[in-house]
Formats: sequence, structure tokens, C-alpha cells
Amino acid sequence: MQSRTPIARAGRPRSAAADAAILAATRAALVELGWSGLTLGDVATRAGVAKTTLYRRWAGKNELVVDAVAELFDELRLPDRGSLAADIEGVVHQFAAILARPETKSGLMAVVAESTRDEALRERIRTSIVDRQKHLVLEGRARAQTRGELPPEPDPEEAARTVGLIFDVVAGAVVHRTLVSDEPADERWVHDLTRLLLTGLAANG
Repeated sequence: MQSRTPIARAGRPRSAAADAAILAATRAALVELGWSGLTLGDVATRAGVAKTTLYRRWAGKNELVVDAVAELFDELRLPDRGSLAADIEGVVHQFAAILARPETKSGLMAVVAESTRDEALRERIRTSIVDRQKHLVLEGRARAQTRGELPPEPDPEEAARTVGLIFDVVAGAVVHRTLVSDEPADERWVHDLTRLLLTGLAANG
């Protein structure tokens, strides 16, 4: 979990159980109250911890919400479904389902808006959510290369650019579809997105 370094206290090691309870309580509060109604005091009460415990771990509610939402994206998996197209469709459906959850909608939209005025928060979103999920692209790409569906890419710098671009295209499309346009990422849409990604505009016309 990515979170700010807590203030050290002799004999008081950080509790993983407390962290888990706090992040779960944050998501519950987002569902019931939304981002604007969420307070650290309410989260502490729900988690059964002192409010000072939260402040030892997080600078404020924006950072707390980022980490609570980041745990949801850590649920993403890329099972081998037999082909690159099927693998992409599988993970896109998972991603869209996470974005459709009320705690994700409320929390993610709010912290992204707040991050436009806060570079540290923007960096936290990148490291806690975006960068942590790029392994899915690496995994899927390597699997497709092993199957012979994609050519090898020996240049590490070029490979890194490709991974970043694929992630941006897929994540950007799903976020825009579900959170900005508020449209469903249904079977037809996911299939069309995957076809466009794999074949390009000319073949999709």
C-alpha cells in the first residue's frame, strides 16, 4: 500500500490490521456519505481507532481516499483466457466494474479534481493507482509475445513507451466511458475497444 510515512513512535509499530480497518471504513463512508461528507472523525469511529491514528498515517482525507481506492484496483487480475483479445476484454470488464462501484466513483473523481491544485496529490495518484497497475500490461504483452501474437520488442526504452501508451489508451477510454460519459462498458463496447486497439483505425472502418 502506498501511503505517507507515519510519524515514528518508539514501541508503537504500525498495525496492518488498523490500516485495513481504516481503508475499509473509508470505502464504506464513501458509499454512504460521498467524498464531501466524509470526515476523518467518522472514518476513525467506523474503524474503531483513535483519530490521531489516522493522522499518524495520512496527511488528510485526500491521501486517505487515494489509498482506499487504490486497494480496489489491486484486485485487478489478468487470467490467461487463451488469446490477447480475450485477455484484454477480461481485464477491461474488471476495470469497468471497479470504476462503477460507488466508492470508486465518489472517491476517484474527487481526488482527481483536487489534484489539479496539488502536485503531491497528483503524484500520489500516479504511484498508488496508475503505476501499480502497469504490471498488467507487462504481463499481458509478455504472454502475447510467448503465444506469437505480438513481436518481441528488444529495446527497453521503446518497450516502456509502448507499455505506457497501451495503459493510457485502455485506462483513459474506460475512465472516460464510465465516469465522464456515464455510459456502460458493456460487452459490445468492450469488444469494439479491443478490436480498435488490436487492429487500428484503418482496419476498423
